[in-house]
Amino acid sequence: METMAISKFKATCLAVLERVRGTGESVLVTRRGKPVAQVVPPPEPEAGPGSSFGCMSELAEERGDILEPLPEEDWNALR
Repeated sequence: METMAISKFKATCLAVLERVRGTGESVLVTRRGKPVAQVVPPPEPEAGPGSSFGCMSELAEERGDILEPLPEEDWNALR
């Protein structure tokens, strides 16, 4: 794990974040030699039915054209 002073992290934040994402190596940010934060790579995305992407794909159904106006007899406001 790399250690970096907070002033250097502030000046190179975006580059450090890209390096952590690319290499998977964490960076410990310090102030006067004491840890204040740790930058870690993101977790691997889950795949399959338990993932958040597409988890509700089987629960919805299409009921026609959503842009087509309803017939007047279906409007509750007109009653």
